[in-house]
Parts: sequence; C-alpha cells; structure tokens
Amino acid sequence: MSETTPALPAQRKRRTKKVGTVVSTKMEKTVVVEVTRTVREARYGRYMKQSKKFLADDRVLGARLGDIVEIEETRPLSARKRWRVRAIVKRSAQHVRAAAPAAAPGN
Repeated sequence: MSETTPALPAQRKRRTKKVGTVVSTKMEKTVVVEVTRTVREARYGRYMKQSKKFLADDRVLGARLGDIVEIEETRPLSARKRWRVRAIVKRSAQHVRAAAPAAAPGN
C-alpha cells in the first residue's frame, strides 16, 4: 500500500493576481472588476485593448465604484465567483469629492 503525501505549500500553484477597475457594486459581498490588457494583433501588429469582467469576493475591504483593485485567484466561492479582492490600489476620485463637506448656498 502506498500512502498519499499531502501537498506542501511550496508545491502549490501560485495564485494569479490581476489589477482592474470596479465597475459594479450592486451585489452583497461581491464586486465586478473589469481587467483591461493590451494585446498585439497577429496579422497587422496593431495593439488593441481587450477587457474581461470578473466577479470578486469583497467582504472586508469595501471597494467602491471606480476604485482600482488587485484581485487574486481563489477556490470557487459560487457558480461564477473565483476571485477575491486582495487590496485597493487607488480609491476613485468621485468618492473623495463626495466625502468632502459641501458648501452651503449663501443667502
């Protein structure tokens, strides 16, 4: 009989990380992150933008619309959710302005 040895952390596959923009926060604990990359077209050599949307789990950090976030691959959390928000790289400017107190109209 042969015994199976557990996989050591050093032997595990590295988790993929991507950086993208939050485009939707309408779900509970989930954000939609759009990742854009530049790809060289094979025939003419022209560079084109390609984008893809990923559902990412966001229970702790509270990412908001327009934020630039880093996501990492994880085990399947639901039918389409296989990513987790790892860090908020940059907060969106629209939320920074909204947090500032508005000046009262002078009458």
